[in-house]
Amino acid sequence: MSVQDYQSALKLGKRAYHAATNRGRYPYLPVLENLVEDSEIDSEISLGEDQIPLRLVVGTCNAGRTNAFADNFMPILDWGSEFSAKWASLSDSQKNEGIRDPIKVYEYMNKFYVLEGNKRVSVLKYFNAVTVMAEVIRKVPKKKNTPEVKIYYEFMDFYNATKMNDIYFSKVGSFHSLMQFAGIKKGKLMDEDAKRDLASSFIMFKNAFESRGGDRFDYPVGDAYLRFIHIHGYKNVIHMAPAQMSKNVAKTWEEFELLAENSAVDLKMNPVINEPKKNILSYLLPKPGAQKLKIGFVYDKTPQDSEWCYAHELGRQYIDDTFGTQIETVCVKNVEPGKEDAQAIEQLIQDKADMICVTSPAMIIASLQAAIAHPDVKILNCSLNTSHKYIRTYYARMYEAKFLTGMIAGALARNSKIGYVAGYPVYGTMANINAFALGVRFVNPTAKIYLEWSCVKDNDIRQKFEDRRISIVSDQDMITPHSSARRFGLYRLEDDGNTQNIAMPVWHWGVFYEKLIQSVLSGSWKKEEDAENVKALNYWWGMSAGVVDLISSSRLPTETKRLVEVFKKMICSGEFELFQGVLYDQNGRKRNEDGNTLTPEQIITMDWLLDNVDGEIPTINEMIEGSMSIINEQGILNNSSK
Repeated sequence: MSVQDYQSALKLGKRAYHAATNRGRYPYLPVLENLVEDSEIDSEISLGEDQIPLRLVVGTCNAGRTNAFADNFMPILDWGSEFSAKWASLSDSQKNEGIRDPIKVYEYMNKFYVLEGNKRVSVLKYFNAVTVMAEVIRKVPKKKNTPEVKIYYEFMDFYNATKMNDIYFSKVGSFHSLMQFAGIKKGKLMDEDAKRDLASSFIMFKNAFESRGGDRFDYPVGDAYLRFIHIHGYKNVIHMAPAQMSKNVAKTWEEFELLAENSAVDLKMNPVINEPKKNILSYLLPKPGAQKLKIGFVYDKTPQDSEWCYAHELGRQYIDDTFGTQIETVCVKNVEPGKEDAQAIEQLIQDKADMICVTSPAMIIASLQAAIAHPDVKILNCSLNTSHKYIRTYYARMYEAKFLTGMIAGALARNSKIGYVAGYPVYGTMANINAFALGVRFVNPTAKIYLEWSCVKDNDIRQKFEDRRISIVSDQDMITPHSSARRFGLYRLEDDGNTQNIAMPVWHWGVFYEKLIQSVLSGSWKKEEDAENVKALNYWWGMSAGVVDLISSSRLPTETKRLVEVFKKMICSGEFELFQGVLYDQNGRKRNEDGNTLTPEQIITMDWLLDNVDGEIPTINEMIEGSMSIINEQGILNNSSK
């Protein structure tokens, strides 16, 4: 019998036992019956026999034998007992012919607890076996509104289609994202060849990731694998050779460090511009022979048919006029996200662009891929709360102007009914809606805001507002060029069918781009780049920086105009915080306490609506075709859509 193997395993077990006790942890195997009550289980399902990963076998089902093992499944009973003799006999069997008899386990939350075969598991773990044949019974937890249970229910959909349990995630929605990337349909078995591609690419990634130290991070490898797919594309990932996989893992490493920091975003709320020490060309044009700074802009539509692109185009023209011959700007129009964006950005790089501003959040992955491949080019993407280290993102605090617009709407609403038209349920949109609702409440506590979404299919917004006799409406923020429609900003619908414009929030992208260039000129960009900071940088500037403003009609009542000006000054100076004090959502849940102020992160990620808003966040199935690209990257969806 293999006495020596038992003695070696015993040392490993006692070492683990003492390490656990020294840290104040339970030193024995976890016991399933101590972890979960029968009342918490919805059902038990037999999964039959399956080859399961030994690393996921973490405990035992009952306390009967738990004291014979340390928490790493190594034995802690001294040699001479019946237990040690049986263990050594199994060790001989493993060396001579391999342990073949399946163990019996319960699976709970994608962890396995042994019902029969603890010693077999111990021996196999000692010999560093990867898998074990097991008869598996799944304990399905009752549905709860907790991330852990939500993730597990997503996992069951994934497992039913793939029979794979190696891949796991720490965030809700990740399994659905992977299934979408891999073309996995809920309720349908995955094609065997496609499953082999997925499994082999994950194992290859895991090896490359852990060989660089990825096992020191406190999140599942699946989180890093999904981020890797987001950046490099699923089809590219499953066809990578091992050497190419290792190289790309190394190039993408800072993204994995961000995950370790819980995808931390360093929000820059105001521009920091030091006194310039060199001229602009010294900072931006390190290439010999370069004559001027070249800035490229990427638009998903044309300025003529998109108010969003039009606003950025005005910004481009503004910096052209401001910096004159110091810079050269160029724009690429009508670039379809996900199909033409990578090529458009690459072409700008080949044309010697020093800085590229990509104005669509749906192009975030193409922006990131280009930044990883060309670290000498400054690439920014116009999006909010996006956690990527290799690019910087930027946006404006439009909710500040929305609050002021809400005050005007509340003052002018004749019947305390106000309409609000929102675009997409993405980061920042709920903050805009709620800020508007707060502004309304400041001057008209009984008013109700009726919310409609322009992204919802077959939604006759105008008819709905007419049916409710709504005359004051907040609509899209900007004018669409070459359009005779007057429905932008805040307006009144007159009885004769005409539209009277009242006020309009303004995005001053020109001011933003000017300050961005000045930050590079002054050395602020470089300092942020050199800082020992793993966080992603997101510029989120507002009225105090001059990148957001509000213009109003000369016909606005003088008293209302004065009130708006007072609050505008207080917002700019920081004397007034919008989301402060007690706030209740539509379900009566208290979202903020008296005396507290919501953090910028809480404002950005709002997925709730104030109690004076009538309407809800739409599901993805309710939205028009083409919504998925932007929702995948920036979406905050109704839970029923997940």
